[in-house]
Amino acid sequence: MLATGLCLAAVAVTAATAPAAQAHRPGPAQGGKTTPAIVDSTRHGGNTVALTFDDGPNPADTPRLLRVLREQRVKAVFCLWGDHVEAHPELVRKIVAGGHTLCNHSMHHDDMGAWSEEEIRADLRRTSAAIRKAAPGARIPYFRAPYGSWGKSPEVAAGLGMQPLGWRLVVGDWDPPGTDELVSRLEEGLTPGAVVLLHDGGGDRSQTVEAVERIIPKLRSEGWRFDRPARRG
Repeated sequence: MLATGLCLAAVAVTAATAPAAQAHRPGPAQGGKTTPAIVDSTRHGGNTVALTFDDGPNPADTPRLLRVLREQRVKAVFCLWGDHVEAHPELVRKIVAGGHTLCNHSMHHDDMGAWSEEEIRADLRRTSAAIRKAAPGARIPYFRAPYGSWGKSPEVAAGLGMQPLGWRLVVGDWDPPGTDELVSRLEEGLTPGAVVLLHDGGGDRSQTVEAVERIIPKLRSEGWRFDRPARRG
C-alpha cells in the first residue's frame, strides 16, 4: 500500500498555479470519442467552495471531521479508498448518514495512468461494490484518480455514471506542515468556485481537521458559501 505522503507528489509542484485537474477539458480522444470534463469548480458561481477529502475512511480522524462538518452545517465530498472502506464500513455509513457525497478513489490507490480501460473498469467496479456493501444503496456520483494520474480513467468513470472530479486548490496536507500553515494556505489559495482537495485518511490528519474547524467560520464571516462540485459531461 502506497504512502499517502506521495498521493499528489506528481502534481504538487504545479498544483499551486495550474493543477493537473485543470488541464483536462472536453476534447477529442482516440477513436473519435470525447474525453469527459474533469470538474474543478462548484455548482454555483460567486464566492463558493467545495471541500473534498481523500483516502479515508480513517477511524482516527474521519469521525472527528464528521463532527466538525455537522456542527458547522457543511456538506463535503469523501473520496473513498476501497481497502479502507472494507476495513471500516461503519465509517462509510456515518459519512452517508451525515448527508455527504461519496466519490470512488480506487481500490488500492494505484497509479492508473498506464492501465487499460478493462483494468480501470474492473477496479472502479470493485471499489463501488465495496462502498455499496458498506452502505447499501449509496450514490457514488464522482471518481477521482489517485495521484491525479488520469490516463483512460475519465472515459471509464463516465461510462460507469461517475463524474471525474479534479481540484483547483491542493494545500499539501499529506505532509502535515502545522495547522496554522494549512489555514494560511487555504486563505491565500482559495478562489471563487474552487474545489479544494484535503485528506481525512492515509496518515495523521488531525491538523487537517483542526484547519477545517478554523477555516469554515472564518470563510463564512467573509461571505463564502459551501457548495458541491459541478457535474457535467
